[in-house]
Amino acid sequence: MTDLLFPLPARRPDHERACLVMVDLVGSTRLAHLLPLEDYAALMAEFVQVLVLSFEARGGRVLQHQGDAVLGLWPPGGVGSGVAAGHESHERAAKLGLAAALRVDLQVRAGVALGAVITGQVGGQLSAYGLPVNYARRLCDAALPGETLVCGETAAQMGFPGALAARTLPPLAGFGPDCRAYTVREVGAGAMKTG
Repeated sequence: MTDLLFPLPARRPDHERACLVMVDLVGSTRLAHLLPLEDYAALMAEFVQVLVLSFEARGGRVLQHQGDAVLGLWPPGGVGSGVAAGHESHERAAKLGLAAALRVDLQVRAGVALGAVITGQVGGQLSAYGLPVNYARRLCDAALPGETLVCGETAAQMGFPGALAARTLPPLAGFGPDCRAYTVREVGAGAMKTG
């Protein structure tokens, strides 16, 4: 059985700072009940493909997607691009052609976190491990439909304070009461630092 396991790395991997963006489709279980399976699968495929392409167009790397959620990674100099990609996902999801043809409205929520991670290949797919992965997920879960939440460290990297509004959070599993989150109000060419 142990011959089926992936080998452990020969050396200790390096930590890197990264911006993690999690985007999740709201109400996908309802859609799965509502739509014929073929239509639902085609809609999920279009949704994921559009997010993958938009993340990559903004310099991100998609780490994984799980049905109705996509996780992307940007280097620390790409925080603005990562936040923009997460925030743009709302409009991209709302404008999917297949969703319009099926007469369904799509909404997403997004969470963005910044911090130290270790990346590497697992099963042939790039993966990241570290608190920002979990934090982005928790922020995404806490976001309202149509909302992008960023952590305090991400907010500090943004160059236009008017683009953010402080947001009270419910308790986030695994994180203390000192977590700070901000709603992204706008993202524009002059609203983000790129470095």
